[in-house]
Amino acid sequence: MRLYDTARGAVVPFEPGPVATMYTCGITPYDAAHLGHAAVYLTFDVLQRRLQDLGHDARCVRNVTDVDDDILRKARELGVHYLDLAAEEMARFDADMSALGVLPVYSEPRATSAIPDILSLIGAALEQDHAYRSGGAVYFDVTTFPDFGKVSHFDEAQMLRLAADNGGNPDDPNKRHPLDFVLWQPSLPDEPAWESRWGPGRPGWHIECSALAMRELGPTVDLHGGGRDLVFPHHECETAQSESVTGQPFVRHWLHVGLVGLGGEKMSKSLGNLVFVGELLKQWEPAAVRLALLAHHYRPDWEWGDDDLPPAAERLDRWRAAARHEPATAAVRTDEALDGVRDRLDDDLDTPGALAVLDECASRGLPVRAGAALLGLDLDG
Repeated sequence: MRLYDTARGAVVPFEPGPVATMYTCGITPYDAAHLGHAAVYLTFDVLQRRLQDLGHDARCVRNVTDVDDDILRKARELGVHYLDLAAEEMARFDADMSALGVLPVYSEPRATSAIPDILSLIGAALEQDHAYRSGGAVYFDVTTFPDFGKVSHFDEAQMLRLAADNGGNPDDPNKRHPLDFVLWQPSLPDEPAWESRWGPGRPGWHIECSALAMRELGPTVDLHGGGRDLVFPHHECETAQSESVTGQPFVRHWLHVGLVGLGGEKMSKSLGNLVFVGELLKQWEPAAVRLALLAHHYRPDWEWGDDDLPPAAERLDRWRAAARHEPATAAVRTDEALDGVRDRLDDDLDTPGALAVLDECASRGLPVRAGAALLGLDLDG
């Protein structure tokens, strides 16, 4: 299998051991799952399915960011407890992912479950002089990590712009360097707070994922990723703080999924240009929605349109018609569709190519059921 690695900037072999460890950044549960989320988790789902098909024990961890600025702000607006909001939205998210056929993950830990791990990690960073206390908060000192930027390869001007756009506050007067980032911060009066050696407060965003990934999977993860918008600052900062403390590589392979747009802009909660999975599932069969997403390669950005679903539904009907006429398993000496899908997935998860293989086999009256199943599509539905 060959996959694009963000840090190396090339399609390279992905060769995990018998146990393949993967970590994907999950949702901040303050609103319903949209198609941008679904595209990410379907990508990891297809990868997990192919790794299992190859004989690996694929362990995919998907975290839940149940405490950060966004969820606390939304809970404040609604006048509800932030954990009640998280529970409600996670129930909706889990129902949507289950409907789309996303396999259960190995673990789905919440950030609030990892406070002791987070405190330990921050303490180690301070003891090793990779962090400092200032203004009641604890910051990571990026100047102590010479490889800062090795995941994104962005220059400082790009980093400063993206940090400002993602709540990093480069102008914070308490920072030694504008790209330093918060590990621990004082809580506002109406926010949750945990006791620490540095005063009561709550964790920063980046430290949560480092603590969860290492707690669940160990100091080095085979593959880590999420949406392309997480490359910087989130994944860059995760790498810096993790490797500074452990002295070991944090991630062997970085995989990032392109952004889904609508109306010429990236789908985002801040812009409100969202297509929610739950709303689509009221009008379309889940397998058709899954198929519409798989028709786009995971890596480029792309634009969702009303014309995505009808062709997916028609394609699904064609495959089901072909599957009804498949010969008995014993009569099939080779499965051209399954072999073709495997080949396409091993070439940087080329799902559009895999769909084309199934189209060709269906048109020739060849078996398609097993190839479709590897993509998470049950043709008996």
